[in-house]
Amino acid sequence: MAEEKLKSTEDKVEEDEGSIQAPKSVARNMILFFGAILAGVLVYMLPTPDGLSETGHIFLALLVTLLIMFLTEPIPLPFVMVFSGLSLILLGIGERAVVFGGYAHSVVFFILGCLMIAVVAEHTGLTVRLGRFFLRIAGTNVIRFSFIMCMGLGIASSIMHDIAATAIGIMMMLPLMRAANIKIGSRMGMFLTLSLPFACSAGGMGTLVGGGRNMVAAAFLEEITAGKYTISFLEWMIYCLPIAIIIVPVVWFAVYLAIRPDKDIHFKALTEEEKKPVPFSGREIKTLIVVITVFAFFLTRELHDIHFAIVVMTGAMACLLLGLIDWKTLNKKTEWAVCFLVFGGGIALGSAMGYSGAAVFLADVFFPFFEGKGWLVLFVAVGVFAGLMTNMMANVAAAALILPIAIPLAIMEGVDPTIIALGLGMFTSFAYLLVIGCPPNIVAYSFGYFKASDLTKTGLIVVPIAMTVLVVLAYIWWNIIGLV
Repeated sequence: MAEEKLKSTEDKVEEDEGSIQAPKSVARNMILFFGAILAGVLVYMLPTPDGLSETGHIFLALLVTLLIMFLTEPIPLPFVMVFSGLSLILLGIGERAVVFGGYAHSVVFFILGCLMIAVVAEHTGLTVRLGRFFLRIAGTNVIRFSFIMCMGLGIASSIMHDIAATAIGIMMMLPLMRAANIKIGSRMGMFLTLSLPFACSAGGMGTLVGGGRNMVAAAFLEEITAGKYTISFLEWMIYCLPIAIIIVPVVWFAVYLAIRPDKDIHFKALTEEEKKPVPFSGREIKTLIVVITVFAFFLTRELHDIHFAIVVMTGAMACLLLGLIDWKTLNKKTEWAVCFLVFGGGIALGSAMGYSGAAVFLADVFFPFFEGKGWLVLFVAVGVFAGLMTNMMANVAAAALILPIAIPLAIMEGVDPTIIALGLGMFTSFAYLLVIGCPPNIVAYSFGYFKASDLTKTGLIVVPIAMTVLVVLAYIWWNIIGLV
């Protein structure tokens, strides 16, 4: 009875403390929210630059507001992206059907399907098995474990797609992190859940199937040059995979420098019982068959032309039909809001940057500074511009917007446009500044171990390091193989 009374008193104190803190929190959020809107209004009040349409001017003003909200989160990020979509419609930047269409884009369903299959892999015990495999190789030291895992899944992203690798990797780590008492918001929690998506994004540059940006770059190169220049699967792999293999550990180390996690934290050691080899269960084998089939369809898309989203959602449906998971569990563990609102909203925002004219205006302002300065300068200029743009739109959209401008510019400059297409696919792998920058960021963010501002702070250190190393490696490797 006394214990119940004490618990009741403690609960009341917590409620009272919450009621005292709530107004402060509400006041802070209101100030940040309307302060962000005011910043956008001030940008809109500036004179419209020559060459920028009124719609583009309004879009850039809204973008300033949204960037501030991304970093301060006066409302949860999914609802920042709801505000983004509503603003695009109410300000007359985009048509209702077009804007809301972004929230139901095929890539959104692709991310959703990858998350669902990762949930199934966790539910059937495959991710636990994978985690124990990495523990046997790396030992219990978390830093060493992270490095080996990021190397393995980062390079694997070149063929299994960076989203799937990130989802499976994080689902594998979660039980280990909980057992080691690695808390949400801790430096180690941030390090583990940021280093993996960053490494997988970097690894995705290695082959044509590593990310949609690569396939779009190769397709646009062939289309814009009327078939004069093409990049095959093997050629892209020769040009980019060696660079990706080196970039992955560089990115991992840059994240380590940015976050500085505790080097002495260890995962729980495997017991003698857990070390014993255990045969795969029937459910695990069925899950593996689904996963391998999905990846096989990813790799052979050129043969059947079935979109990734259709493949992966069919795989998720197969998991339900095979009884590998029940709908209630799958529904509960899947981050629906993050998929549809955050990434879907990012696609809607990125599309608006294109049709408002803002993207072309920025390119017209940026590129003239680098004309007549040779392939390396143009490669860096296009790459840096694309790398920054891809943080505000899907990297596929960034490629589609920039290549029609950059490839003719390269031809006029006497530069092999293949270099520009490769560079765009590679530089847009570093979408590390905003959560909406690329799908692996969204997947990692959905687990709640870091805030949007944490990703941005880390990215501000990682992006320049990764881009600098990429330029050096491309210069050396492409000279060795005779591309430049």
